[in-house]
Amino acid sequence: MTILQPDGPSFTIDGNHVRWANWEFHIAFDMRAGLIISLASIYDENMDKYRRVLYKGYVSELFVPYQDPSEEWYFRTYLDAGEFGFGVSAVPLQPSTDCPSNAVFFDGYYTTRDGTPVKIPNVFCVFERYAGDIMWRHTEAALPGDTAEVRPDVTLVVRMVSTVSNYDYIIDWEFKQSGNIKVVVGLSGMLAVKGSTYTHKDQMKDTVHGTLVSQNTIGIYHDHFVNFYLDLDIDSVENSFLKTKLQTVWVTNEKTPRKSYWMTVREVAKTEADAKIHLGTGTTEILVVNPNKKTELGNYFGYRLIPESVAGPLLWEDDPEQIRGAFTNYNVWVTPYNKSEKWAAGLYVDRSHGDDTLAKWTLRNREIENKDIVLWYTLGIHHVPVQEDFPIMPTLSGGFELRPSNFFEYNPVLKLKTLKLVNWVNCSVKA
Repeated sequence: MTILQPDGPSFTIDGNHVRWANWEFHIAFDMRAGLIISLASIYDENMDKYRRVLYKGYVSELFVPYQDPSEEWYFRTYLDAGEFGFGVSAVPLQPSTDCPSNAVFFDGYYTTRDGTPVKIPNVFCVFERYAGDIMWRHTEAALPGDTAEVRPDVTLVVRMVSTVSNYDYIIDWEFKQSGNIKVVVGLSGMLAVKGSTYTHKDQMKDTVHGTLVSQNTIGIYHDHFVNFYLDLDIDSVENSFLKTKLQTVWVTNEKTPRKSYWMTVREVAKTEADAKIHLGTGTTEILVVNPNKKTELGNYFGYRLIPESVAGPLLWEDDPEQIRGAFTNYNVWVTPYNKSEKWAAGLYVDRSHGDDTLAKWTLRNREIENKDIVLWYTLGIHHVPVQEDFPIMPTLSGGFELRPSNFFEYNPVLKLKTLKLVNWVNCSVKA
């Protein structure tokens, strides 16, 4: 596909404020978090106004514990944002490779310890994505000619890459006209490896804490946990956290040949303890709703969190390193907004013993119903290295999506027109 925008991009930028299609939001650079998305609002044609979805969202912390307990490796359990600075580790993006040719770039600035300003050129890029995806479609086979209606999906992406030592983290915030916000974390770069006398797997008799990825080279088992701070304001500040559990019901009468079906059981989390969730079974729906506003049909305005890659820690909770990374004990946490609670592993991570973390704050079990709340989501990946990861690792991705749940009265993209097709003359290149 060839992308040409002779009149420039279809989004507008005013300082750090971006407006595109039915979205508007602000982007900022932070030396610890890197990319920060704030004031994300979507235009509702039915109400004729912009409605707030996300007050602020960013990477709060990353926890990368390696699984080799030997003297040379046991301490390698990194908290990348707090110990190194996810923003300070951001790198300039390369035009036409890190970002497509239709991208617009932003610079980032931070100060060193002595107050000297530092500029990171091209630290963010913003671009429209035409990936050949389908926004919505339907073929009505009952009508003459198999009538089909299709809309291609065009989205807006904000991207940053942070290189923390050997790993390159690619962070994408993708805005969709349907109201969805998709967040993707891509992992690339180089494996952390250790030397070995082994040249073949059959020689490995003792306990080895990794995979033989090349002769005399072991790729160590490890995890990647990325915690996101998501201060959702669904159409106002006062929100509630709603858990919807899918439960199987056994049929006990003889009125149907069915033996079972599933139903939903909804529970509003009253306190922080009620909101802690281990994901993995796929039977819990996660919603943030506005309990004070309803659709015309009586449903609460809401947004749903849809996890993509779910993993939890395998270390014991009393392991000293897991105590420091205790925000990974649950995939989902909810806290009342507190301006001092920004970093899931605490404010001073390099000196932390785990006494100032998300896990400690929530022990107060504060009320969270119908309040200004923050949703914390931890994306997890267990990484068992393979030979294809060495010496340079192809990008491995995980993510999540924030999706409207009765936020609109109807599908907000029903009236979108299809793209205008342009035919191009075929050309060939001769060697």
